[in-house]
Amino acid sequence: MASKANLPKSGAISKGYNFASNWEQNTPLTEQQQAAIATLSHSVAERPFPPNLGQDRTGHQNALSVSTKDSSFGSEHSVAIEAVLVNTNQFYKWFTDLEAALKSETEEKYRHYVDTLTERIQTCDGILGQVDDTLDLFNELQLQHQAVATKTKTLHDACDRLLIEKQRLIEFSEALRSKLNYFDELENIATNFYSANMNVLNENFLPLLKRLDDCISYVESNPQYAESSVYLLKFRQLQSRALGMIRSHVLSVLKGASSQVQAAIRSSGGSKASVSEGVEASVIYVRFKAAASELKPVLEEIESRSSRKEYTQILAECHKLYCEQRLSLVRGIVHQRISEFAKKEALPSLTRSGCAYLMQVCQLEHQLFDHFFPSSAEDVSSLAPLIDPLSTYLYDTLRPKLIHETNVDFLCELVDILKVEVLGEQLSRRSESLAGLRPTLERILADVHERLTFRARTHIRDEIANYFPLDEDLDYPAKLERSVADNLETTSQADENLVFKTWYPPLEKTISCLSKLYRCLEPGVFTGLAQEVVEVCSTSIQKASKLIARRSSPMDGQLFLIKNLLILREQIAPFDIEFSVTHKELDFSHLLEHLRRILRGQASLFDWSRSTSLARTLSPRVLESQIDAKKELEKSLKTTCEEFIMSVTKLVVDPMLSFVTKVTAVKVAMSSGSQNQKAESVMAKPLKDQAFATPDKVAELVQKVAAAIQQELPIVMTKMKLYLQNPSTRTILFKPIKTNIMEAHVQVQSLLKAEYSPEEIQGIINMPSIQELQAQLDNLL
Repeated sequence: MASKANLPKSGAISKGYNFASNWEQNTPLTEQQQAAIATLSHSVAERPFPPNLGQDRTGHQNALSVSTKDSSFGSEHSVAIEAVLVNTNQFYKWFTDLEAALKSETEEKYRHYVDTLTERIQTCDGILGQVDDTLDLFNELQLQHQAVATKTKTLHDACDRLLIEKQRLIEFSEALRSKLNYFDELENIATNFYSANMNVLNENFLPLLKRLDDCISYVESNPQYAESSVYLLKFRQLQSRALGMIRSHVLSVLKGASSQVQAAIRSSGGSKASVSEGVEASVIYVRFKAAASELKPVLEEIESRSSRKEYTQILAECHKLYCEQRLSLVRGIVHQRISEFAKKEALPSLTRSGCAYLMQVCQLEHQLFDHFFPSSAEDVSSLAPLIDPLSTYLYDTLRPKLIHETNVDFLCELVDILKVEVLGEQLSRRSESLAGLRPTLERILADVHERLTFRARTHIRDEIANYFPLDEDLDYPAKLERSVADNLETTSQADENLVFKTWYPPLEKTISCLSKLYRCLEPGVFTGLAQEVVEVCSTSIQKASKLIARRSSPMDGQLFLIKNLLILREQIAPFDIEFSVTHKELDFSHLLEHLRRILRGQASLFDWSRSTSLARTLSPRVLESQIDAKKELEKSLKTTCEEFIMSVTKLVVDPMLSFVTKVTAVKVAMSSGSQNQKAESVMAKPLKDQAFATPDKVAELVQKVAAAIQQELPIVMTKMKLYLQNPSTRTILFKPIKTNIMEAHVQVQSLLKAEYSPEEIQGIINMPSIQELQAQLDNLL
C-alpha cells in the first residue's frame, strides 16, 4: 500500500491540467522548442515505479484491489498504483495519496520542463552574453573597417587625383611640345631652305613650304606667345625666299619654253611674224605646253593656297610672267594677220574677219592658260595682260577707218556684225573662253555707235532739214499722174518702188533713216534722233506744200501735205518708242531786272539772306520744255485736214454760206431794234423782198451750188484719189465735206420754208431735196 504522501490528489491533477492549458495558450512554443520538448519526453518516458508501489501486496485477500493507470503522459507511459482497500477511510486516504502522487507526478513533469527551460534560458543568456560580446567586437570591428575603408577611399581618391594630374600634365606637356614644334621648326626649315641643293624641283621643297605656311599661320594666330613677332618675321623671310625661288623658277621655265618655240619657228623656215597658219597651232601652243609642263605641279600648289595674301601675290606675278612670255610669241603673228585683213578687205569684212581671228586666238590662249592655271581660268582679268594688247591691234586698225567712214549703211552693218554676230552669237556660245574680248569689242561697238549717231545727225541736217527740192519734186499733181500711168504698165512687184517714188524725198530718207537706226542704236539715243528727224521731216514737208500751193494750187499743196503727213504717221507707228524729248535750258531773263533794282538802291548786292542776293541774282532758272514730235505731227495733220475740208466746203457751198450769213445779220439787226429809220424801213421788209434774197437771187445761188457740186466737186474727188490711194482715207476726209454741204442745204431749206411760198420754192428756186443731194454726193465716192 502506498504511502499517503505519495498519493496524487485529483484537485492537483485538475489544476495541473488547467495550468498546462493556460501555459500552452499564453506561451506558445516555436517548432524548434516543441521539437526539443519531444526529445526530452522520449528521454524520460520509461521511469521506475515508486518503492511503495512496486511491492507485491497480495497478502490481503479480503481487501478491495484497485488498479490505477496514469495516462497523463500518453498511452505509452502509464503509472499503475495498486492498493487493497479495507474500509472507506483507507479508500479516501488512498485516494488522497493517489491524488497527491498524481499531482506531484504532474508537477514533476512541468518542473522538469521548467528546469529544462531555465537551463536553456541560462544557456541562452550565456549565449546572448557571448553574442553581445561578439556584437561589441563586431561593432568595434565595423568601426575599424569603416576607418580603414575611409582611409582606403581617401587613398584611392588621392591616387585618382594624381592620375588625373599626371594625365593633365602629360597632355599639357604634349600640347606644349606641339606648340613648341612650330617654333622649333624654324631652324630645321631654315637649314633646308639655305642648303646648296635646295630648289623648286626638290621633292622636299613643297612639303617644307607647306610646313612653313603652317608655322606662319600658327604664329600669326597666337601673338600672345613670347617672341612670336620675332619668329613670325623670320618665318616670313623664309617664305619670301621660297616664293622668290618659285618666281625665278617659273620665269626660267617660261623663258626656256619661249626659246624652244622660237627655235622651232626658225627651224620651220619662218619668223614669228610670218609663221604659217598651219604651223601656228602646233608650234606656238603644243610645243609651249610640252615645254612648260613641269610648271603645272608648282602652279597648282600655288593656286591651292591662293586664299593667303602672299600666294595671291605670287600667283598674280606668275600670271603676269606667263602673259608676258605668251605675248612675246603671238604679238607679231596677230599684228601681221590683222594688217593683212586691213589691206585686202573693206571695213565690214575687216571687222568680221578680225573678230573671228581674235576669237580663235583668244580661245586657244584660254585653253593653254587653263592647262597651267586650272583654278584661275574662270577669272577674266587673269588673262587680260595678254588678251587686251592683242585685241588692241584690231581696235587700232578699225578706229581710223571708223572715223573716216561716212556711209551710214556701212556703219549700220558694222553694228549688226558686232552686236548680233560677234557679241550676240559667238560670245554667248563661248562666253567663258572669249570673255576677255568683250571689253574691246564693246569699245569698238561704242565707237561705231558714236560715229553712226554723228553721221545720222549729219544726214538729218544735210539730206532732210536742208534739203533743197528740185523742180520734179514739186511737180504736183503731174508727178502723181505720171506715177499712175507708169503703174499701169509695170508689174505688181515694182508697184512698191513706184509708190516710194511718189513720196517727197525727205520723207523717204526719214523713213529709211529710222528703219536703219532702230536696231542699231540704244533706245535713248534713237529716241532723240527719231524725235529730231520726225520734227525736221514734218517741217520740210510743210515748206514743200507751200511751194506746191504757189506753183500749182492751194488744194494741191494741202493734199500733198496730207498725203505725206499720213505716210509719215503710218510709217513711224511700228517704232515702239516715245517721240517726246524734254529740253532743259538756262534762263537769265530775270537778271537784268535784278541788276536794275540793285542800281536803283532797291536791293542790296550783299544781302545773302534775301531773294535779291547776288547768288540768287546770278543763279539761272532752269526751264524745261517737252516736245513730242508725234503729237506735233498729229496736230499739223489735223490742222491741214480741217483747212482742206473748209476750202472744199467753201468752194462748193460758198454762195449758200454767204446767203445764210446775210440772213443771220439781218435778223440780228431786226432783233436789236435799231434807231435808224432807213434801217428800220429796210428791215421791216420781208426777207424775200430784200435785194439779196429775192426768189431769183436765191434760185441763182442754188444753181451755182448745184453747178459746183456737178463740176468742181468731181475735180476735187479726182485729186483726192490721185493723192490718197486708200479709199478709207478718202471716205474719212470726204465725210465732213459731205456733212457741211448737206448742213448748208438744210439751213437754206429751213429759211425757204419759213420765208417763201411753196410756189416760189418749187417754181422759181427749184432747190433739190436732201435725199437727192445725199444720193448725188454718195455717187462721188
